[in-house]
Amino acid sequence: MDPQQELFTRLLTEIRKKGYDVYDDGLPAEGTPYPFIYLADSQQTDHVIKGAVFGNVYQTIHVWHNNPKKRGTVSAILLDVKGICWNIRKTKNFLWCPMNTSQRILPDNTTKRPLLHGVLDTEFRFY
Repeated sequence: MDPQQELFTRLLTEIRKKGYDVYDDGLPAEGTPYPFIYLADSQQTDHVIKGAVFGNVYQTIHVWHNNPKKRGTVSAILLDVKGICWNIRKTKNFLWCPMNTSQRILPDNTTKRPLLHGVLDTEFRFY
């Protein structure tokens, strides 16, 4: 399995185990209860040295809440997801080293009702 797909699958599984509503095939339909998590884009860079492949996977994860006054809730969800990321060390075919995580919480006015939007940009090295 491709490293980015193996990591994506692990993140999806572990986030669901925490009891969060998580989507991976696009944003959910209108009327979906908040808060929810969306596993967005992935990027992979490969490095090949003497036939061995290693590299980095970058994964973006979004959290949305429909109450802008629930910043603490969004922050707690982001912390839970970061904890999942920080604890991934091995999957079936790869060893993982979580490298960097960037977190933002910002207002979102893309719907009729204001939302609160959390974004995690994560970086993992695989071996």
